[in-house]
Amino acid sequence: MRIGELSERTGTPRRLLRYYEEQGLLVADRAPNGYRDYPEGCVNRVLQIRGLLDSGLPTRIIKQILPCINDPRAIHVSDATPETIATLEGEQRRMSERIECLQRSREAISGYLDAVRRERRPVAARYEVSA
Repeated sequence: MRIGELSERTGTPRRLLRYYEEQGLLVADRAPNGYRDYPEGCVNRVLQIRGLLDSGLPTRIIKQILPCINDPRAIHVSDATPETIATLEGEQRRMSERIECLQRSREAISGYLDAVRRERRPVAARYEVSA
């Protein structure tokens, strides 16, 4: 498939697909006219890359672990170096810290919204007496 179709199917801008290719995260064949030709499996690969980027992993780490991932729901470990393991453990800790921070922020926003909604109830509703 050409880059436009891959972009459409994954919701990823063409510019980012070219960047993934430059970073060695994605491989495309070239047609005789020079156009990129992506195999069908690239759809899942791009979705994997996007998910890993969204989780906060930098492309240099994604490049290390991407060859081990054959399915978006299963990771198959090959020969991981101690450095790779240490890097991933550090990233896992960093993600856990981000998750905790996001949860605290969500709770704060929920508390704020609850307070705003209580204050915005119609005045008559605030003073109604239950029978």
